[in-house]
Amino acid sequence: MTLKKEFFLLLLLLLAAQLANAQLMQPKMALTRADTLRGGQPAARTCYDIKYYHLDVRLDPAKQSVSGSNLFRFAATRDFTRLQFDLFANLAVEKVVYHGQPVPFTREANAVFVNFPRAIKKGAQDEFVVQYSGQPTVAKKAPWDGGLVFSKDAQGAPWVASACQGVGASIWWPTKDQQADEVDSMLISIRVPTGLQDVSNGRLRRVTDLKDGYTRFDWAVRNPINNYDVALNVGHFAHFSDVYQGEKGPLTLDYWVLPENLAKAKTHFAANVKPMLKSMEHWFGPYPFYEDGYKLVDAPHLGMEHQSAVAYGNKYLNGYLGRDRSGTGWGAGWDFIIVHESGHEWFGNNITSQDIADMWVHEGFTTYSEALFVESQYGKPAGQAYIHGQRLNIQNDAPIVGPYGVNKEGSSDMYDKGSNLLNMVRTVVNDDEKWRQMLRGLGKTFYHQTVTGDQVIAYLSKESGRDLSKIFAQYLQYRTLPILEIRFSKTQPPMCRWQASVPGFDLPVRVRTKGGEYRFLAPTTKWGPLALPGATLENVEVDTFNYYIGVLVE
Repeated sequence: MTLKKEFFLLLLLLLAAQLANAQLMQPKMALTRADTLRGGQPAARTCYDIKYYHLDVRLDPAKQSVSGSNLFRFAATRDFTRLQFDLFANLAVEKVVYHGQPVPFTREANAVFVNFPRAIKKGAQDEFVVQYSGQPTVAKKAPWDGGLVFSKDAQGAPWVASACQGVGASIWWPTKDQQADEVDSMLISIRVPTGLQDVSNGRLRRVTDLKDGYTRFDWAVRNPINNYDVALNVGHFAHFSDVYQGEKGPLTLDYWVLPENLAKAKTHFAANVKPMLKSMEHWFGPYPFYEDGYKLVDAPHLGMEHQSAVAYGNKYLNGYLGRDRSGTGWGAGWDFIIVHESGHEWFGNNITSQDIADMWVHEGFTTYSEALFVESQYGKPAGQAYIHGQRLNIQNDAPIVGPYGVNKEGSSDMYDKGSNLLNMVRTVVNDDEKWRQMLRGLGKTFYHQTVTGDQVIAYLSKESGRDLSKIFAQYLQYRTLPILEIRFSKTQPPMCRWQASVPGFDLPVRVRTKGGEYRFLAPTTKWGPLALPGATLENVEVDTFNYYIGVLVE
C-alpha cells in the first residue's frame, strides 16, 4: 500500500470514528434552575468566604441514615443579609442557628437560603450551625454515581463509604457545595456504632466512647480541602503504617484495610506506594499535604481521590482490576488505582478547578501522571508507548470542556485525550527538564488554590515561551481532531496546512523523510511551503506516535 493510501485510510478511519460517535451521542439535556443553583456563582454564594467547618455526623448503618450538624465559619466578602448553602432535598434541615438563636430559611431544589436578622458587614468573621437529618442517597454504582455506599464485609459487618464527586457533597452533608471556595481547614467528627471505626481525612485527633452505644472519631484537616473530598469510611479495619522520606521530610503513610486483606495489603502497598510517591514528587513537586499525611483506605467501591485518605477498591490487583487500560503491557505491572487516585493529590486536591466544566485540569493531568509513572519505572519510550495506547479509550464524542455555571462536566475524553494533549505540549516544548520544571511550577504557583482552565493554559504558555491557547482550544473545545494536510504537485513545491476548528491553529509538528531525523514544522491554517528538503509523496512521515492528529498526504 502506498503512503498516500495509508494516510488517506487513517483519515477515513478517524472521520468514520467521529461520525459514529456523533451518532451515538445522547440528546442534550435541558438545563434547569436547579443546575444553576448548584453550579452558579450568585451573590448569595459569593458574599461569604468559607474558612472552617466542624462537621459532626451520626451514622446509623442499619437505617442507612445520618443526623448531626455542620458549623460554618466564614468571612463576609460584602455586606449581606442572605446567603446560600446546599443540602439535597431528601435530607431535612431541622434548624439553622445563628448566635444561639434559630433563624429563618427557605429551600429551592437542593439549595437552602438563610435570612439573617441584621446585615453582616464586609470583612466580618461570623458563623452559623446547620442541624439536619435523613436518609442520604444510596450510590448504586459508586464511584460513577454519587451517594453513600452501604455494604458488608466478609464477616457481615457494616462497611460504609462516601463517594460524591460530580453530584456534590451536599448529597450527604450541608455545605457550600462548590469547588471555587475551598474551606481552609475543618474538623470531621463521625459517630458510629461502638465496635466500628471511621477513617476520614487528615489526622485522627481523638476517639471518644459516648456511652450511648456510639463512638466518635475526630479527624482534623489542616489544609484546604474541596467538598467532594471530605470522606467517611466506616467498618472494621486493621491499621498499619510506614514512613516515606520525601522532598519535605518524613511523610506518614497510614493504611486502613479489612482484616482479611492485611497480609496482601502489606505486600501490595509496599510495592506500589513509595515508587508512586517518588515519581509524583519528581514530576510535580512535594506531596501537597504533609501536615495531613497520606492514607489508603479499603473501600466498597473502586476508588476515589479523597484528600489524604484515598479510597482503594482495586482488589489488590495490578492494572485496572487486572487489565491494562493502555493495551500496551506497560500498565500491567502496577496498581492503576493507587497511582491514578493518588495522582489527584496534586491535580484535583492541591490544584482544584473552580468549575467542574474544567475537570480536565484534574483528569487530564492525573491520567498523564500514569504515563510519567511508567516513564519513571521503565524509561521514556515505555511512557510514550503508554500514552499512545491510551488512545484506545478516546471517543471524540463531545468537547472536553463542559458548560460553565451549571455543574456539568464535559466529555470523558478529559482523561485520555487530555493526557495525549499534554504529551503533545511536552513534545512542542522539546526540553524534558524544562517540561518537568513547568509541571513542578504548576504545583508551586497554584499551591492549595482553585483555578480556571484558562489560568493553567496561561501559565503553561508563559513558561514555555509559546502561546498555547489555540492548541488547547482545539482539543478542549472541539471534539474533532486537527488534520495536517500535505500536498505534492508536479508543477509546484510541496505545501502544507492545518485543517482545524480553531482559526489560526498553530501546532508545531514533527515531520521527516523516511529514515531521517524529525524536524519541527510550523504549519498554519493557510497553505505554506513544506520546509522538508527531499520530501516526496512516498517518503514523507509525520510523527503520529507523539501527535494525536489526522494526516492527509496527496
